[in-house]
Amino acid sequence: MLGEVVFEPGGLPVTTLPRALEEGAAHLSAGTYGPRPTKRDDVAIWLFTSGSTGKSKANLHAHRDFAFNTEVYAKGTVGYRQADVTVSVPRLFFGYATGTNLMFPFAVGATAGLFAERPTPESLAAAIERYRPTIVTNVPTMMGKLLDHDEARAAKGEPPLDLSSVRFHLSAGEALPETLLQRFMKRFRAEVYDGIGSAEMFHIYCSNRPGDVRPGSLGRVVDGYTLKILPSEATEPGGPEVPVGETGVMWVRGDSASMGYFQDRTKSFATFLGPWCRTGDLFRLDEAGYLYFTGRADDLLKVSGVWVAPLEVEECLHSHPAVSLAAVIGAEEEGLTKVKAFIVLRDEVKAKPEGHEALALELKEHVKERLSKHKYPRWIAFVDDVPKNDRGKVDKKTLKEREARGENPKGL
Repeated sequence: MLGEVVFEPGGLPVTTLPRALEEGAAHLSAGTYGPRPTKRDDVAIWLFTSGSTGKSKANLHAHRDFAFNTEVYAKGTVGYRQADVTVSVPRLFFGYATGTNLMFPFAVGATAGLFAERPTPESLAAAIERYRPTIVTNVPTMMGKLLDHDEARAAKGEPPLDLSSVRFHLSAGEALPETLLQRFMKRFRAEVYDGIGSAEMFHIYCSNRPGDVRPGSLGRVVDGYTLKILPSEATEPGGPEVPVGETGVMWVRGDSASMGYFQDRTKSFATFLGPWCRTGDLFRLDEAGYLYFTGRADDLLKVSGVWVAPLEVEECLHSHPAVSLAAVIGAEEEGLTKVKAFIVLRDEVKAKPEGHEALALELKEHVKERLSKHKYPRWIAFVDDVPKNDRGKVDKKTLKEREARGENPKGL
């Protein structure tokens, strides 16, 4: 059974089955058109990386890749159903949403709800009210904004957001702080299945799942995939793994791996070795098989001669009640790299700018008390928002480029 697309151009409700499918069916019945002879290993699409660590690269994906992940992740892990209605924050060109809001619902005969407006807490809330989805494809940044929007409505005496139709939320694309996850699930009373995937593997290969949500963790490996945590210097997958509890680079194997990058043989050879893909993501594995993301191997900062993972500092800052969003990069002072944090405050705190200097000191002490002293941010820059890429992820590359040009606020 084919799924149904519900789309509202210009805000006018229209519900249609694609006319192209009807015309195609008529041609097939008349024998005037036949399907192209297609094999499962033929190239189906180019799936582009987000470009967060460099120039975007085009992954060559075969038809089999999408079928495999649909079966093991969408159906087997999180459990898409025919009665589901899906809504997505990321657009369909992002591989995350290509799966969750197009291929996965259509594979089970479910319904995909689309909206043309730019994703904001207001437009997403309106889409949820309009379609009453059971599955929402979300990202951590928007989850935080939804909570802030809900609190702002309550402060004005307006009705709270109604997300009661949602069976579960999906989260991927960037790290989901444990404190944000706890706040979100407590307020909206639906599980959040945080996971990790990549354009190289098409979709999610490690995830939390129904009845098995481990806050702070990205869950367990999806059945059908194999993971290894290897030393960062490993250039092939055959060597010994790092001990349980220690951090290394994740390698993944599964039948959705890309054939390689279009017109980039050198990077293809460095990333894909036989059926294995070197992700470049830093992880540690606990004794129960749950995986914990600790950042990108190429995102670490060397401060006072010691490596610092920006993600660790960001998560610590997120645990402070005044912080809505934190983004951490390295900044230089007299040729030395130090930690700099960009902070988006929660609305009720943002309205009191006269206390920002004291709050900056408080945030620095907050990190010092919980992490090693060299990891605390030397500068706190309060901003209205941070740059995002077209996937809705915090754009660290732009933040770093602005810092190098002296365009970022200096901070306190």
